Amino acid sequence: MAKYSKKNKVSEQVKDEAMSIARGRQKPGQTKEQTKLIAQGIQKGIEQYKKKQSEKKRELDKKLNKASAKLALAESSADNAVGTEIVKHNKLPWVLLVLSWLGFSVYVFLIK
Repeated sequence: MAKYSKKNKVSEQVKDEAMSIARGRQKPGQTKEQTKLIAQGIQKGIEQYKKKQSEKKRELDKKLNKASAKLALAESSADNAVGTEIVKHNKLPWVLLVLSWLGFSVYVFLIK
């Protein structure tokens, strides 16, 4: 069985708001039945507006989730690229170090 009924349950607040709007727009000589029908129309309008707003919100949330997922994927791929990068060591500092030690040792032996 379904958890939710197929009928859209309208809150009392929406019903009261629709009735107050209908009474505020009521014309002289208008019957209670006509006022109720106008209130029902206003109520349906409010329901449709709320549905559209919730749909827009869901679509925006979906787009936001997709964008954040793409951003997270891009960040993780950037992290992986940095982690798998091969570091090539330069040999020049080592050559200079060895030459300086050789020069120092030659200088020490020649001075003695």
